[in-house]
Amino acid sequence: VNKLGIVAVSNALPQDITCLAADRMLIFASYDNILHAFARNKEVVHTYEGHKARIHLLQPFGDHVISVDVDNVLIVWNTQSEEEYLQVGFDKATFAVSAILHPSTYLNKILLGSEQGSLQLWNIKSNKLLYSFPGWHSAVTTLEQAPAVDVVAVGLVSGHIIVHNIKFDETLMKFQQDWGPITAISFRTDGHPVMAAGSPIGHIALWDLEEKKLMCQMQDAHSTAIAGMSFVPGEPLLITNGADNAIRVWIFDGPGGTGRVLRSRMGHSAPPTKIRYHGQNGEQILSAGQDGTLQSFSTVHEKFNKSLGRGSINKKKSKKKGLKLDTMALPPITVFASEVAHQSDWDSIVACHQGYITCTTWNYQKTSMGAHKLKPEEFSKHKPIDVYATAVDITSCGNFAVIGLSTGRVDVYNMQSGIHRGCYGKERAHEGAIRGVAVDGLNQLIITAGSEGLIKFWKFKTKDLVYSTELSSSPSGILLHRDSGILGIAFDDFSISVLDIETRKIVRTFSGHHGRINDMTFSPDGRWLITSSMDCTIKTWDLPSGCLIDCFLIDSAAVSLAMSPTGDFLASTHVDDLGIYLWSNRSLYSLVSLRPLPADYEPSMVTRPSTCPVQDVDVVEDEETCDEMIEYVSPEQLGEQLVTLSSLPESRWKNLLSLDIIKKKNKPREPPKVPKSAPFFIPTVPGLIPRYVAPEEENDTQSKVVNLGVLAQKSDFYIRLEEALSTNEYTTPLNLLKSLGPSHIEIELRGLAPEGGGSTEVMLSFLRMIGMMLNKKYNFELAQAYLALFLKLHLKILSSEPNLLEEVSRLSTQLKETWIHLQTLFNQSLCVLTYMKSALL
Repeated sequence: VNKLGIVAVSNALPQDITCLAADRMLIFASYDNILHAFARNKEVVHTYEGHKARIHLLQPFGDHVISVDVDNVLIVWNTQSEEEYLQVGFDKATFAVSAILHPSTYLNKILLGSEQGSLQLWNIKSNKLLYSFPGWHSAVTTLEQAPAVDVVAVGLVSGHIIVHNIKFDETLMKFQQDWGPITAISFRTDGHPVMAAGSPIGHIALWDLEEKKLMCQMQDAHSTAIAGMSFVPGEPLLITNGADNAIRVWIFDGPGGTGRVLRSRMGHSAPPTKIRYHGQNGEQILSAGQDGTLQSFSTVHEKFNKSLGRGSINKKKSKKKGLKLDTMALPPITVFASEVAHQSDWDSIVACHQGYITCTTWNYQKTSMGAHKLKPEEFSKHKPIDVYATAVDITSCGNFAVIGLSTGRVDVYNMQSGIHRGCYGKERAHEGAIRGVAVDGLNQLIITAGSEGLIKFWKFKTKDLVYSTELSSSPSGILLHRDSGILGIAFDDFSISVLDIETRKIVRTFSGHHGRINDMTFSPDGRWLITSSMDCTIKTWDLPSGCLIDCFLIDSAAVSLAMSPTGDFLASTHVDDLGIYLWSNRSLYSLVSLRPLPADYEPSMVTRPSTCPVQDVDVVEDEETCDEMIEYVSPEQLGEQLVTLSSLPESRWKNLLSLDIIKKKNKPREPPKVPKSAPFFIPTVPGLIPRYVAPEEENDTQSKVVNLGVLAQKSDFYIRLEEALSTNEYTTPLNLLKSLGPSHIEIELRGLAPEGGGSTEVMLSFLRMIGMMLNKKYNFELAQAYLALFLKLHLKILSSEPNLLEEVSRLSTQLKETWIHLQTLFNQSLCVLTYMKSALL
């Protein structure tokens, strides 16, 4: 209550909660005929089942809880054991229970009010009816304990409030309200004798109990019936809520005892129709609802939410008349556009209203309706019939608003002054109604879509027509992604096209929806297009691949969609739903498969986001695909025509020609001295003073003669090259060579020459292996490095052997061809890069 911030959110129950009550430990909530008890404001700890009909009254009662259903059955439950302590049935004709109360200090007793008007006092422990009050010939709607003992306030359907002493059965005072049945009653307990009473039309009356008169009225505290009302004990604070989706805290600190709103939290009282993110930080969502209001919701905390109010033709007259009698109220907003540039200087939001020609401006900073009403001058004196604004956009600089009308006319207005700055086309831009307008990011082009099936490109400043393209069907809406210059077009035949505004060509076409497309949104990078349709699906299309990558069903069709500018959330609003739902973008924090969905893919039903964690079926499937993606190994060569490098580190091949220099650099200045190994038991000289025996000088008997038998052994690489002469299979020797280090490779290549124990046949085999590598165009850099080292080591032998010379000359032409092709590609790329760096754009 102090800050009106959410302390805790419980898990969800299967159906809408119809009754709510709380004691010091548990919160009781019922739906249909089942009663649940929540502990720690979180999880259900007790379930009470036994009612045959819907529960409509709850009363916590010490270690018990009392529930009454619409069939007039009262059950007293033991809170901990969940057992029935007592069940009492009442006859609907004579006593239909409509209110319940436990009077203070009345041990084991409850007071019941009825639709017939009478009251009954029962002892629950002994199950006895103690006393019957005759009533006031009108149904009882509510019972409330007064701060004084034995005194109870009774609210009636007739609008009367009876303050009654139940000990002596005496009426102390009687008040009447002319607003219909009493919906709620509450008493101030901070020393002021004041009683507040709620009504079905949203007014609250404050009654002075000392003077026995009306103290003041709080008109339009809510736009619907007051559902709940309670004074904070010992404080001048009143908390109210209603079906208008609002909770308000009123403080009574002014003269005359009237209350003012101290804090409030509110959403739309009718379903939102259009949502858009405001700004680039992804923290505010602007939402227009059927209740006629424009509101800003924060994705960070409720305290940053704000309402920009309701549209009005004349704000001053609307304030005088009040909410219910306001004839100046504008119809609900259908389309709006907002921009943060210059929002602190002038109005930053422009909106179209349902069936209304005038567009309104709104100020986000002042959280109110703006100063200007935008409509063509010829309609300023008389209001036309069947002419209304259908599309709107605001430039990225925040200076101009572009408005399209149902007649096909497109106008430009200045946002600061509200002055008309011209229109497109001689009389009108399109033959049919305007279905969408969009301005590019640099105010160069404006794109308009007409219901006759044309998309037109206009110069923004000169208003000249640049280009016109005919579409396959009538468009229902357009959406421009300014950063990438991509225009999404939704059609009346449920298909979607994507148009590139640079080339002015349709680059992608998607079909798959089976209902009217309600809204579209692009991801911030422009790679995804997300669409919602009346077929209750939300689909994600991947623009580069032109495929459907995600699709899911929801129980209620999404009316509007908006993707966060930071890419972390997708916001959606749904048919007959007051809330805005946020969907998390899983690709930001986990590995998600973006493979195209098969043509026969059946989307699964997904529950809408809620506070209750729900395990989706799709998650398991995604995990499997993620594992597949992790195990995926890229092939060594993507295509045979592509020159492919090996995946070996540079150290394996780059320094093969410089090995002798590296060896010289790393040569030690002195040969390493081997430490003499000490014996385990060191011998001592016999005598009184223990002394160790001096070590004898060992003779170095190691032979200096090199064992040629060791060198005569053939290596694995040598053997594989020999075998390859007959089989012509060079993959195995190549893999062996790739696994060796630089020094080892040099030894192997030295050993191929006849003086190193090799032969010219094996050298020929090696050259053929290099030829195979160049033919297949893989391990390209290894082929160059191995061949360079081979030529460096064996140049003299190669020049003296004709068959080797022939093979080398063949290799030379092969190398030349490959390199010329590569060099051409490199030169082209470098040329383009140099131009991009130096050219003045």
